[in-house]
Amino acid sequence: MLQAFVFEKVGIVVGDLYFLDPNPGKGQEGPEHGVRLELRAFDRGELKGSIYSATPIEVGQPIWRVDLLESVDGKPGSYNRTHHHPTFNASTWDPRPREYLRGLSSDPLGWLGEQLADLPGILERAGVPDGTADSADAADLREMAPVIVSTAKMMLDKVRSGQLGKLPDDADPGSIRAGWL
Repeated sequence: MLQAFVFEKVGIVVGDLYFLDPNPGKGQEGPEHGVRLELRAFDRGELKGSIYSATPIEVGQPIWRVDLLESVDGKPGSYNRTHHHPTFNASTWDPRPREYLRGLSSDPLGWLGEQLADLPGILERAGVPDGTADSADAADLREMAPVIVSTAKMMLDKVRSGQLGKLPDDADPGSIRAGWL
């Protein structure tokens, strides 16, 4: 499942995730699942037809990521794999290493709401160029933060009930990444 909240130049995408990292030895072996949120750049493309044609929408470069993850064989609600990536490699779109924060682990949804209310802070920590976001984006994101947090919680509930964030039937057991994000 994928949900998008798009403003003028940036937006938040929220999706369920099932992930098996094939590189053991990092201290977090085994599959994990949950919900991933990303702050992304968005762009409108040129109309393909008349003024009434659908507008092409590009979901662009990732800026910031939050992974509300848990080990598949762990206790639901443990948030034992929850972390965030405050920066990305701009050329490859690979996230920088995971960062674990006490506030994120103890109250993930509360922490998420606080972060979403501070777009300028997210952008500054991400080191993105000025002009990445529109002047109205911060207020719009702050206003929608409770709805985005509610969407993340709904998806987490569906992951924990087995409706989302599942092992795909046709999965390669050596490397699994299921989900839009």
